[in-house]
Amino acid sequence: MATLIQAQESHHDDPPTLAIGAAAPDFNLKGIDGKFHALQEYTAAKALVIVFNANHCPTAQAYEDRIMAITRDYKSKGVDVVVISSNNPPALNLAELGYTEFGDTYDEMIIRAKDKSFNFPYLYDGDDQKVALAYGPVATPHAFVFDKDRKLQYTGRLDQHEKPGTGNGEDLRNAIDAVLAGRKPEPATTKVFGCSMKWSWKNEYTEKLLKEWAAMPVSLNEIDVAGVQELLKNKGDKLRLINIWATWCGPCVQEFPDFITIDRMYRGRDFEFISISADKIASKEKALKFLKLKQAANTNYIFNKDNIYDLIEAVDPKWQGALPYTVLVEPGGKIIYSQQGPIDPLKMKKRIVENALIGRYY
Repeated sequence: MATLIQAQESHHDDPPTLAIGAAAPDFNLKGIDGKFHALQEYTAAKALVIVFNANHCPTAQAYEDRIMAITRDYKSKGVDVVVISSNNPPALNLAELGYTEFGDTYDEMIIRAKDKSFNFPYLYDGDDQKVALAYGPVATPHAFVFDKDRKLQYTGRLDQHEKPGTGNGEDLRNAIDAVLAGRKPEPATTKVFGCSMKWSWKNEYTEKLLKEWAAMPVSLNEIDVAGVQELLKNKGDKLRLINIWATWCGPCVQEFPDFITIDRMYRGRDFEFISISADKIASKEKALKFLKLKQAANTNYIFNKDNIYDLIEAVDPKWQGALPYTVLVEPGGKIIYSQQGPIDPLKMKKRIVENALIGRYY
């Protein structure tokens, strides 16, 4: 296997997809249950379905319920379903996470599985990607159906309807039914639409993106009470996240990188992040220096009056004044979230992606 990995890294090519009739390559992978699961664990199954999937991919998320339904519907027929996440987490950049709150790390797989109550083994292959290199998935999700002798009989999509509620995994179900009946699936292969595999050696775009973000200009403009009130009205068409912070506020400084991450994840969607510094106006350069250090290329303001209570009243009369303070505002000015004190980054990402303006699917 090491030779295969070296060959792929050397040529920067995707591995070939396993051929129809080929034997199922062995694996021994850690599942979200903390246990290792090997191919031999499923020897009693009349058919074995292996699906390569991912946390972050909108297409993958669109098919999660269908995979769960297939697992449930075919369990009594002697069919085992195994789902493998093989994306290399470092090869996945923040700009690719606009439809999710998760990356593809093992720990994030555990959380996603719990949120969705997955009823199938969910295995991690993202470090060395040995199993993905042996099977050759093209995109997520990509299904492989093996007969009782563990010979590949079908490889391809679950169905051709990405949007949830428009498909039932018909192609995959037909393939499983054929295998159980001792027939050859027709067709035996189908094309796979979804997010490309994140191979460890394909990181050029991520490196390029990091350099672009680092080079983006960072500015800090002054804002008055009327300007703050206008921000809260949100007359635009984007979900607006506003964080009020200060350089002298320890929790503000500690959590600010989380806002930069959130901005980079969702800035390609109908979303914007705005920060307002509560530093004294005389400390504007200090605040700007901090923002540049954090590569805060979003919209940044500093309140232009030393009477901080005017800012408090302008933002929210119910706000008691402690920093940091964060609000999430829908177009039209509806505040759907406000928090005095640090946010929970994961919960905030989930709140954003599940808002009607954003969403998990195309």
